[in-house]
Amino acid sequence: MTPYATISYFGFLLYPTLPAVALGLVGRLSRWFVLGVTLLMIGLQYGLLLPGDAAVNVGQCWQLLAYAAYEGALVKGFSLLRARDRAMPRWAPAVTVTLVLLPLAAAKLLPALHVSGLVGFLGISYLTFRSLDVIFGIQDRLIKQIRLRDFWLFLLFFPTIASGPVDRYRRFMKDWEQKRSRAEYLQDLDAAVHRIFRGLLYKFIIAYYIETYWLSAAGATHTALGGISYMYAYSFYLFFDFAGYSCFAVGVSYLFGVRTPENFDNPFLAQNIRDFWNRWHISLSWWFRDHVYMRFVMWATKRKLLANKYAISYLGFILSMGLMGIWHGLQWHYILYGLYHAALIIGFDYLSRWNKRHKRWGEGPVWRWAGVFITFQVVCFGLLLFSGRLFQ
Repeated sequence: MTPYATISYFGFLLYPTLPAVALGLVGRLSRWFVLGVTLLMIGLQYGLLLPGDAAVNVGQCWQLLAYAAYEGALVKGFSLLRARDRAMPRWAPAVTVTLVLLPLAAAKLLPALHVSGLVGFLGISYLTFRSLDVIFGIQDRLIKQIRLRDFWLFLLFFPTIASGPVDRYRRFMKDWEQKRSRAEYLQDLDAAVHRIFRGLLYKFIIAYYIETYWLSAAGATHTALGGISYMYAYSFYLFFDFAGYSCFAVGVSYLFGVRTPENFDNPFLAQNIRDFWNRWHISLSWWFRDHVYMRFVMWATKRKLLANKYAISYLGFILSMGLMGIWHGLQWHYILYGLYHAALIIGFDYLSRWNKRHKRWGEGPVWRWAGVFITFQVVCFGLLLFSGRLFQ
């Protein structure tokens, strides 16, 4: 059962949620209770507790558990290696990152080779990024000690396992270790209700009507005007559907004592492409900024890979956005989508620096709304690339 995809899922979700709320209101929402609920909901989400294709369900669940054990062993081993008095071998970080990425790479590559079912389960991409966040934190000595119980709870925390947001270990553990009073839990409960009802509005009303009465009709046409209509319909549908999932994940997280960060912030009101990526799929874009772009720029600058600092920055944009495209899938439209956004960010950076010298546009309300309009158009075209319709 895919989390938040159907109304029936919320019916099952009531069973652990009501006692969680009751415990939270008296200040006794314990770690063991949340861990038990996480295991229960994983069993539900991967089909073990419901009738269906038992072979597929059991296979998916065993893959998830094996993956958790595998990543836990890598994290714990890397932590022990980092804690040694003598210097860590230079090869250790690169080898560890490669091993962390191995299951995800297999899940992406094997279907392209017409081998499916061996590796891959719902949420493997998000779980891999959480594991990598822990590895990078250990490498940077920001995470000095880690217990497998805490790592597994962070990795498998059920509200965000399937559709994100991509949380950070240190932020998660700060929430996890904080004991909330009744007043604080009431604030979380209020925030949770607002987000869950917003998710219901976004996914089950707005996204549903867009898909039923606009996107389907536009998708059936093969004219230029129909293609333009499809571009806008798909952009709005994707936002409201995905933002709805994120609202549910954030809201349910609050009920279980974790203030998962927001994933969307009015992205279609962004004034430029950089502003857009600070508003759209925020947790993922910031993950790539911190763990790919910044690391590459520091590495390339330290080794003087290029004399021009802007060229290094632009290579970092191409690398991070290209990998973001590949993260969605190995199909050409995903890769092109990532490179397209890299080109937009590079172009915007170049024009911004050029405008500081020549003063061709200003910062008044007219210019700001012109920026919103232009950004919306180029973003929608990017989402049209993402949809794959142009390749059909």
